Amino acid sequence: MFSRLAKLATLMFASLALASCGINSVPAAEENAKAKWADVQAAFQERANLIPNLQEIVMSSAEQERETLEGVIQARASATRPEIQLSADDLGDPAKMQAFQAAQGELSGALSRLMVSVERYPELRSQENFGRFMTQLEGSENRIRVAIRDYNEAVRVYNTTIRTFPDTIGANIIHGAEPMESYEAVTEGAEVAPTLDMRSE
Repeated sequence: MFSRLAKLATLMFASLALASCGINSVPAAEENAKAKWADVQAAFQERANLIPNLQEIVMSSAEQERETLEGVIQARASATRPEIQLSADDLGDPAKMQAFQAAQGELSGALSRLMVSVERYPELRSQENFGRFMTQLEGSENRIRVAIRDYNEAVRVYNTTIRTFPDTIGANIIHGAEPMESYEAVTEGAEVAPTLDMRSE
């Protein structure tokens, strides 16, 4: 009788130990992914904040590129709309992630088109303000790339944690954990910082 109770107690303890594995690891992985998403948002916001400086530089020097610049300004407005922003609670919603990615991809594309057209103006490229802007933009694009890479890795770890034994027990029974969406660049090459020839012709 005592032997039976000991076996039952051991079995219950082992089951509890297995289930408890996900009690701390799942929320820790989730919070890490959410923190990395905040870094992605901050990096995109930093890039958006540079656009007014670009507007001033180009408007004063290249009258011919106003239409292309307007595309950048409109894309920035679209990418920073409150309804397009993703909160940490929306990271499991594929539709919201795709809308955010599309808006950021549109801004990346508009910036690329403007930078290509500005290449035709050596007097603009030689301006100190433009050179400073390009340095800031390149740094911003690099920070976006790193933030996205770190976020996607955190999502990979979280999604793996909630799907693998024994953490999946705690993830499903206690936390009701759902997978998160990774970030994918919707504009080909958008995850790569632009390389521009800043030399005068």
